[in-house]
Amino acid sequence: MTNDLNTVKFQYHHGQLPEALMDATEAILGEKGVEGFSLREAARRAGVSPSAPAHHFVDKRGLLTAVATRGFVDLIQALSDAENAAPAGAAARAVAIAYVRFAIDRPARFQLMWRGALLDQGNDTYRDVADRAFSMFSRIMTSKTTTIQAPGAVEDAPAIAVWALVHGFAVLMLDGIFVSEDQNADAVIARLLPAVLDNVSASGVNADSG
Repeated sequence: MTNDLNTVKFQYHHGQLPEALMDATEAILGEKGVEGFSLREAARRAGVSPSAPAHHFVDKRGLLTAVATRGFVDLIQALSDAENAAPAGAAARAVAIAYVRFAIDRPARFQLMWRGALLDQGNDTYRDVADRAFSMFSRIMTSKTTTIQAPGAVEDAPAIAVWALVHGFAVLMLDGIFVSEDQNADAVIARLLPAVLDNVSASGVNADSG
């Protein structure tokens, strides 16, 4: 299957249809946003009948949830790769940069992952991978594992603080706030995000200073 999200192959075995529909969904989200998404259009791009998606995802919410779930799986991999490749003492910085780059690489999918009102938050697979992603992020950034489902305790404040900072930085990047004509996104992330992390004063946050 092609990696180009704007093109989905129409010949596939039946077992590949869910992936084809998710690829088609990501292409639509990238072009039109979630407001322009429909099951009918996803089916058309995947080369199947309008009723075919229901055999795998039940409804629109189910397909969007599957795309968001795939996004969290990929985020876990990106964070894990960054942690494993980081020099000693630099894992937090590397993971923060990986988080922001993940958002920049697939903005439509990244934004969907946090649109809870559009997703089936009762889906066990979605809840599990979202929890795993946030737990990994909080462990690396604060040396404490926190879940995303109910991070309301005071002791969760460091994880929430650094998540809000890094996630907010990613959103600002997506909005074009920090990018100028003479600097691309990667250059801005590499230069500015470490400086922001160095200035974090929240107790318990690993900013990898020094």
